[in-house]
Amino acid sequence: MPYRFIYLGLGLLVVATIALGVAFGGGAEPDELPAPIERLSPAPGDAVLAQALIEIDLVAGYRAEVFVDGFKVPDSEMVFVEATGVHTWAPSATGSYLTEWTPGTHKVLIRWTTLAGLPDTGQFEWTFRVQ
Repeated sequence: MPYRFIYLGLGLLVVATIALGVAFGGGAEPDELPAPIERLSPAPGDAVLAQALIEIDLVAGYRAEVFVDGFKVPDSEMVFVEATGVHTWAPSATGSYLTEWTPGTHKVLIRWTTLAGLPDTGQFEWTFRVQ
């Protein structure tokens, strides 16, 4: 019989923890990203580790130029999957610009355009912090 009280107490503790997390956690919703951006990583304002990579997910059919701290990431170093619209880049020892992330704030600017059809261009800038 005492084990039922233990299970009941644990169940109530889980429910209370979830309810408090929903009530007080999370904060505000992130700002809307402009079309055609579906997702960014790291997100604007994020704090990341030095192993972080930049991932830009655009709607398929778009291509982006990426600038990090004012310097254009060479196309030869950018990994782009045309079928999904995902662009990926990280500093590397063989990189022509950045060999590793330095601690502090970094600014990323992307300029996009369509790969075919009518031109649709735009840009978006954000910052993130490397710890």
